[in-house]
Amino acid sequence: MLLIQLAVRNLFRNGRRTFLTCLLITSSLVVMILMDGLILGMLGVMVGGITQTLEGEAQIYKSGFRDRFDATLYLASPESILTVLDEDETLLAYAPRVVVPAVIGSSYNTLGGLVYGVDPEKELAMSRLRQAVIEGDYLSNSPRALLMGRLMAEKLEIGIGDRVVLTASAVDNNELVQGLFRISGIVEFGPKELDESMVFIPIEAAQALFHLGDGLHQIALRFKDFKDANRSDLALARKIKDDGIEFKGWLALQPGVGAMLEMTNYATLIIGVVLFLFASLGVINSIFMSIYERLYELAVAKAIGTRPAFIGGLIVLEALALAVMSCGIGLPIAFCLMTYFAANGLPLGGTMEFSGVVLPGRLHPELLWYQFVQFPLYVILLTVVAAIYPALFAARIAPARSLQKAL
Repeated sequence: MLLIQLAVRNLFRNGRRTFLTCLLITSSLVVMILMDGLILGMLGVMVGGITQTLEGEAQIYKSGFRDRFDATLYLASPESILTVLDEDETLLAYAPRVVVPAVIGSSYNTLGGLVYGVDPEKELAMSRLRQAVIEGDYLSNSPRALLMGRLMAEKLEIGIGDRVVLTASAVDNNELVQGLFRISGIVEFGPKELDESMVFIPIEAAQALFHLGDGLHQIALRFKDFKDANRSDLALARKIKDDGIEFKGWLALQPGVGAMLEMTNYATLIIGVVLFLFASLGVINSIFMSIYERLYELAVAKAIGTRPAFIGGLIVLEALALAVMSCGIGLPIAFCLMTYFAANGLPLGGTMEFSGVVLPGRLHPELLWYQFVQFPLYVILLTVVAAIYPALFAARIAPARSLQKAL
C-alpha cells in the first residue's frame, strides 16, 4: 500500500506533465483502435465487393476455363455435382451459370463482351445482380429477357425494351449462332469492366442458344461460414474434384487481392508499432524528468537504506498507473468515436474504385470486442516495458554523487 500511495502522489506531483503524457498514450490508443476498425471495414468492403458481386466465395469449373473463358471448356454432365451441392450442409447457396464470349449488337453499334446465362432465382442468394438493377425489371420468366450494364447500354445507344442481337460460336460445332433478346433492365455494379462488358440472360435460353444441352461453365458457391471457401481440407472440394474439374475459393480466384489484403495486415502492424514507439519515448522522457526532479529525495531514501528494488518498483508502478489511467480515458473516447462512425460512416470524398473493387463514399469501421481488450493490454504492457530502463537508472542512484548534484 505504501508503494501504491507513493506512486499515486508522485504521478500527480506535476499535473501538467502527467496530463500531457497521458494525452499522448490516450491518443495512440484511440488512433490504433480507429485504424484497426477502418482497415477491417475496408477489408470487408473489398472482400464483399469480390464475393458478393459475381465471383461468389468459391467456384467450380472445367480446368482452364477461367484462363481465357473458352466456351468449349464446360461441365457437360453437372447433375452429379449439383446433387452433391444439394446435400452439402456447409453451403448456404449456389448458382449455376453459362459464360460465353459474344458480340452484342444493337441497331446502332456492336460491342464484344460476355454473356452470362443465370438462374434468376438462385442468383438472388448468390450475387448482387438483383440489387444492381437501376432501371427496368429483373430477369423475368420471359426466355428473351436480358439485363445489360449501364455503360454498355450507353455505348450501344439503347434502353429498356430495345432489341439486342447476341452472336457467338456454338460450343458443339463452332458454327455462328444468333439470338434476339429485349432489354428488361439496366444494371450497374460499379467497376467499369463489369458495367461495360456483361449481359445476363436466363440460363435455359443460354444453354439452348449456344448448344450446351444441360452443360454449365461455372457454379458459384456461398458458404454458411465464410472461412470454409479457402480451407484446403474442405470435404466438399474432395467430393467434387476430379480430372479436369477445378474447385477454388475466392483467394485462389483473386490472388492479387489476397496479396493486397496481406499487405494491409502488415500496414496495420507497422502503424501500431510506430504509434506505440512514439508513446513509449514520451513515457521514458516523462519518467526521466520525474526522476531528475526527485533526485535528492531518491538519494536520501537510498542513503537511509531503501532497497533498490523498492525504488525501481516505484517507478514501474508509476508507469503502470499512468497507462491504466490513459486507457480509462481512451477507451470511452474510442468507443464513442467507433460507434458514431460505424453508424454514420467516415466520409471519403466520393465513391472510389480500387483494384476493381468499388469503395463507397462513406467507409464504416468495424467495431469488435477485441479492440477494447487487446489494444489496452498492449498499451499497458509497452508502457511498463518502456519504464524498465528509467527504473533501473533510479535503482542504481549513488547517494553521494546524487546529493552533490542536488545541492
